[in-house]
Amino acid sequence: MPDGLTRRGDINLLLLGDPGTAKSQLLKFVEKCSPIGVYTSGKGSSAAGLTASVMRDPTTRCFVMEGGAMVLADGGVVCIDEFDKMREDDRVAIHEAMEQQTISIAKAGITTTLNTRCSVFAAANSVFGRWDDTKGEENIDFMPTILSRFDMIYIVKDDHNESRDTTIARHVMKIHLNREQAVNEGEMSIEMLKKYIAFSRGKCGPRLSDASAAKLGHRYVVMRTSARQHEHDSNRRLSIPITVRQLESIVRIAEALAKMRLEPFTTDADVEESLRLFQVSTLESAMSGSLSGVEGLTALEDQEEVRKVEKQLKQRFPIGSQVSESRIIQDFTKQRFTERSVRTVLNIMIRRGELQHRMQRKVVLRVK
Repeated sequence: MPDGLTRRGDINLLLLGDPGTAKSQLLKFVEKCSPIGVYTSGKGSSAAGLTASVMRDPTTRCFVMEGGAMVLADGGVVCIDEFDKMREDDRVAIHEAMEQQTISIAKAGITTTLNTRCSVFAAANSVFGRWDDTKGEENIDFMPTILSRFDMIYIVKDDHNESRDTTIARHVMKIHLNREQAVNEGEMSIEMLKKYIAFSRGKCGPRLSDASAAKLGHRYVVMRTSARQHEHDSNRRLSIPITVRQLESIVRIAEALAKMRLEPFTTDADVEESLRLFQVSTLESAMSGSLSGVEGLTALEDQEEVRKVEKQLKQRFPIGSQVSESRIIQDFTKQRFTERSVRTVLNIMIRRGELQHRMQRKVVLRVK
């Protein structure tokens, strides 16, 4: 921007869903197609490995700084598999990198800012392994702050479909039978696709036309109104609210569609397609219940019960105590509190950082 303000132009995308739906294969393919691609797994990634670390050089004994995966992927894509297996502290460390696209370092006398102008493509599984529609608020274990930084969130479900299962089975058998033969790459080779992506990223910077901007502004107001009406009808607040951050996400998607065709301005078709993509991904997931209720029950008739459960829980279990989760639920249900309300309070306190799971999610530790 002329005033020095930077605006994120890369799209962050999150895949949530069942195992065995080729999420990891898709991440590997994106890494292969991207001009600059870095693949990492959430289980073996730390905050320093993703952002940057300061180390002492063994030869000179001076402090040196080494960039992590997101710094190395500057100008490309960083693919994070098993995103749900990362520790909460490590996920918080990439908040700045995902929104401001910078990493601020102040360690061992080194104070600097590194660029992380890359897209984040992450994949995660449900808490229960497979996605359970009846437990919408319990399927995911992410803070709303990290969810709002993804432009598109897709729920990937392994639905049973005979025709599709037959097609997948034939494809897998064909790969095993013809593994010695050369694989047909399709209409465009991987190298050509990589060059085209690099050219469009470096040479093309489309902007919104006046008509597209007016149309998008009107649709944004309509989306905000419908979201407010949905919250009023269901007595439940959306875990991913429709804010200016989501409006910028739609703008980025529309500009990316125009960039694919190397056009200088977006068209009405680009705006419509960006709205459709946002509708079928993040907005539909938030409103249908797949992601709604992430912060817990918010129905008016249950708010008082939730407050009572939280107050008693804090009074009975001091900081530093460890209690079995099943015992907590059993004790409160004996007092005629609903199990849903107790689980809601536990989920809320865990996401606030007041509680932590221990021993394979069987024991709850109160931290603060």
